[in-house]
Amino acid sequence: MSDVARVAGVSLMTVSNVLNGRPNVGAETRLRVLEVVDELGYEINLTARRLRTGRTGTVGLIVPRFDHQYYSELAARISDALAPEGLHLVVEQSGANRERELSALSLARLQQYDGVLLSAVGLDFRDLDRIHPDVPIVLLGEQDVPDRYHSIKMGNVAGARLATEHLLAGGAQRIAVLGGRLDAPHLDMASSRAQGWADALDAAGLDPDPQLVIPLEFFSIAEARSAIADRIAGGLAVDGVLGVTDEIAIGAMSGLRDVDRRVPDDVQVVGFDNLRISEHVWPGLTSVDPGHDAMVAHALRLLRRQLEDRGAGPEHVVGDVALVERGSTRRPR
Repeated sequence: MSDVARVAGVSLMTVSNVLNGRPNVGAETRLRVLEVVDELGYEINLTARRLRTGRTGTVGLIVPRFDHQYYSELAARISDALAPEGLHLVVEQSGANRERELSALSLARLQQYDGVLLSAVGLDFRDLDRIHPDVPIVLLGEQDVPDRYHSIKMGNVAGARLATEHLLAGGAQRIAVLGGRLDAPHLDMASSRAQGWADALDAAGLDPDPQLVIPLEFFSIAEARSAIADRIAGGLAVDGVLGVTDEIAIGAMSGLRDVDRRVPDDVQVVGFDNLRISEHVWPGLTSVDPGHDAMVAHALRLLRRQLEDRGAGPEHVVGDVALVERGSTRRPR
């Protein structure tokens, strides 16, 4: 760093600010420092930084898939929130695989980060209970976790119930929950959102029809499109669809067009996640907003709390939900 500062004609503090991504450096100075870094082949020694400060300046985010838009939007929001603090985000893909999630929580891997946000899908309560990481961790997901972990969950049951109530108020009676499951061995996204669907139907005096629960394996747009089209072509009566994610709901709208069903005239559709794409499809997708920005703020707050006080008691946060109405549903009657 001293060599970089000397060649660039700036102070050591300026070099440090540039390398750590701090905002209080002019654009021309930042560019000059980065050019010198490139010329000299300077590389940050994370091991030395950690020994000196106890920090690496990086936060890890471990997600099941990169190609699901929810996770790409989550990573972007977290990265944007970290940048003003000079922190960097590293994203890993676990493939929702138990062994890869365990590997991501190994001591050697954790030492690369100041803290980790883990969207755990493959791990269960027993796996998490056996692990005692020495780096702050916040678990993102739906399953039950040991009390000693900090965790953040979406309001899945409440959100799915809100969406189903909206479909019922718009006149729908035969509401399919696309991507849902009622027989999951443990609580997860698909089963908790199906539970909200069932709760809303029960409250309305309607029996949840198991035929209207349509599970998916990959939760992809293409799979959702063919699944709803095949069921309707096979004689399943549907006048409403709750997609357990926005991508599934968008796939459902394509599948409904494939079998000559109009949205929302013949079949109303609601998604979950309120992704940015939801307002750009036609018709615009009504969706459950799980409060993304608030959840990111909670996650980073919990990481900071652990960094500042390693003995801090765990918090378990459940996000608030709201319904964003667009053209894929009708107004309540």
